[in-house]
Amino acid sequence: MNRFENWFCSSSFWRGVTRRRLLPWLLEGTELGEHILEIGAGAGAATQELRKRAGRVTSLEYSRDLVVKLTAQNKGEDGKTVADVDAVQGDASALPFPDKTFSSVLAVLMLHHLTSREAQDQSFAEVFRVLQPGGVFVALDITDGWLNRVAHIRSTFVPIALSTATARLVAAGFSSVTIEFRSGAFRLRAFRPEISANA
Repeated sequence: MNRFENWFCSSSFWRGVTRRRLLPWLLEGTELGEHILEIGAGAGAATQELRKRAGRVTSLEYSRDLVVKLTAQNKGEDGKTVADVDAVQGDASALPFPDKTFSSVLAVLMLHHLTSREAQDQSFAEVFRVLQPGGVFVALDITDGWLNRVAHIRSTFVPIALSTATARLVAAGFSSVTIEFRSGAFRLRAFRPEISANA
């Protein structure tokens, strides 16, 4: 991410927007289950809210510096790490978790930060792998456009083409894929079938 993104995504304003507007829309009608994997957790704008919705949250973040900050945020009053939240450094296209670990996987504004379409497809396959049968993948991302490109100068910006997103997720093994659009952003939801050829 560039300097502007790091500043903005760490701000209290962004944390409030995420809590009050983005997450309610993203998670509307979705059961997350007991163990959420949050990929691309960034500065943790969604993490504390996710703790209210599941018994356990694992936050994956590529940046080591942000993992340190996430870990510090997840300290209890006694200074010990909160047991129901883990911050892990890793790559969304090579998830460092065993198969069928999570009841749900969540991605907020991170898919466009993967370096290529191939890395995105690998991430979809990895998300499918770590989801439990019946688990759900939900993502919120932005569409292509000049304003989003300007905001990502000196940053990675590989927007997801909505015309091919469903086919790419189905190719990874997902079913019941839905994509909804609102004000320059889209909400994606896909399920790992209870029984699948990739089980």
